[in-house]
Amino acid sequence: MRDDALLVEVDDLAQALALHASLRDDPVAGVGQAVPGARTLLVPFDPWRLPASRLADGLRARAAAVVGPTGEDAGGRLVEIPTVYDGEDLGDVGRLLACSTEEVVRRHTGASWVVGFVGFAPGFAYLTGDDETLVVPRRESPRTRVPAGSVALAGPYSGVYPRSSPGGWQLVGRTDVVTWDADRDPPTPWAPGDRVRFTAVRASARGAGLAHDGSSGPARQSELPPRAETAAPTTSATGLEVLEVVTPGLQALVQDLGRPGLAHLGVSASGAADARSLRAANRAVGNPGGAAAVEAVGGGLRLRARTDAVVALAGADADAVVHRGGDPDDARRAPLARAFRLRAGDELALGAPARGRRTYVAVRGGVAAPPVLGSRATDTLAHLGPDPLAPDARLSLMASNKRSAAANGAMTQEIACWKAGRGAVALDDVGAPDPTALPAPGEVTTLPVVLGPHDDWFADLAALLDQEWRVTDRSDRVGLRLDGAPLTRTADAQGRELPSEGCVTGALQVPPDGLPVLFGVDHPLTGGYPVVASVASTHLWLLGQLPPGALLRFSPVAPHPFG
Repeated sequence: MRDDALLVEVDDLAQALALHASLRDDPVAGVGQAVPGARTLLVPFDPWRLPASRLADGLRARAAAVVGPTGEDAGGRLVEIPTVYDGEDLGDVGRLLACSTEEVVRRHTGASWVVGFVGFAPGFAYLTGDDETLVVPRRESPRTRVPAGSVALAGPYSGVYPRSSPGGWQLVGRTDVVTWDADRDPPTPWAPGDRVRFTAVRASARGAGLAHDGSSGPARQSELPPRAETAAPTTSATGLEVLEVVTPGLQALVQDLGRPGLAHLGVSASGAADARSLRAANRAVGNPGGAAAVEAVGGGLRLRARTDAVVALAGADADAVVHRGGDPDDARRAPLARAFRLRAGDELALGAPARGRRTYVAVRGGVAAPPVLGSRATDTLAHLGPDPLAPDARLSLMASNKRSAAANGAMTQEIACWKAGRGAVALDDVGAPDPTALPAPGEVTTLPVVLGPHDDWFADLAALLDQEWRVTDRSDRVGLRLDGAPLTRTADAQGRELPSEGCVTGALQVPPDGLPVLFGVDHPLTGGYPVVASVASTHLWLLGQLPPGALLRFSPVAPHPFG
């Protein structure tokens, strides 16, 4: 899959869950948190601690030994979901199954469901049931908005939409059970391997809740035992507003090293798109490498100092200048990867970088923001963390005990990233990247890739490796959309569906149009299109610095050079 991740293919979801449980209950040193898919298990690992060949042998032996329980024999908790069966597609589902709507409800509530894997959105669980005939296709035209709490069917799966979002599943009902609340512990009522039962209820008289037709009820959140999370300790702000956003430019976000270790909640690591530059900016001002800072995309960010502050820049050279006292005629060039002082009233202005895409602005003490699941990172896909910075936004410093609470929290986060397999190969992560060597529009950047796991789906890999791909302007932190000569599937793969499986940052996923999408740090945990190759872990930081118009070549490398 990548030089620091293996994709294990098994017979079915039950075996994938059993292997996932085996690694959870009897962990292997050097292995991060695994991500189950429909018939796979994505296993990140540290190749410096554990050779890929030895891990592969161990995983094969475990997969052969485990047996996956299903239905009432599954070992997870039982979560009941009271459901009002009045979905817009209930009649269509009945017609697709050649039965009445009452029979659809009977079969849906009579089935035993198991949480297979969590993806698409935080808290969205793909539930697989024991009624093999309860299978319906997705809608031909997806809805632009599906209400939160909608109970739906698609293929062999059932699911509950955790929040309002687009979606193409068949809606059969709705529930008041909140399946995602980042302020709750745990934020979702289920995890892979848990059992789920739907119960039919009627709407309450006020129409605001649910009333039960029977005596059984849902598992209340207070009844669910908490699960251990990988999270940095909560730290507080001083209340001292150090910087004010005059204008955010194209986009300005608060970022740290993200949320590793929360895959069981459907939450990806996210964090800085170029972690190397984030660390460099922080270390220049004396912060822990993972402290929160500002990630500025393109040009246009302008910050005003409300008090004296020590800041540093790293990443793309945005031709930054400091206007003393905000005077446009009194400007001096701001250095890269070196600390400098802003006096109260000074303004720091970033221009459009000629090379690269993102510049990081660190302030001594670290940017304060309310932590969400142990991180201050903004996840643009999952809508977690601080909102994008807007004009007049104020940035505060962390509390004065930053060398204890904040520093320990950031260091805990860095250690968690390594344990989760994010940035495990970091030989080049010791300093700021050379801004003169960053990608530029019209110039070719060569990225090393590990082919697979589905390169055999495509007729001619030369179409991937022998052409220059252009990064389009429809690119963001979720993924870089590439333009070029489309890849063609083999005859056997034409029209073939891929069961959802775990994906890594840097994966080249190929949708039906043949134009790859290069996954960024905010990518979904699972995907349903074949991945032809993945960028080597040593070059993942570079994905955050690819601007629109940059040209890419992919060079295949040995999948596991560490043995």
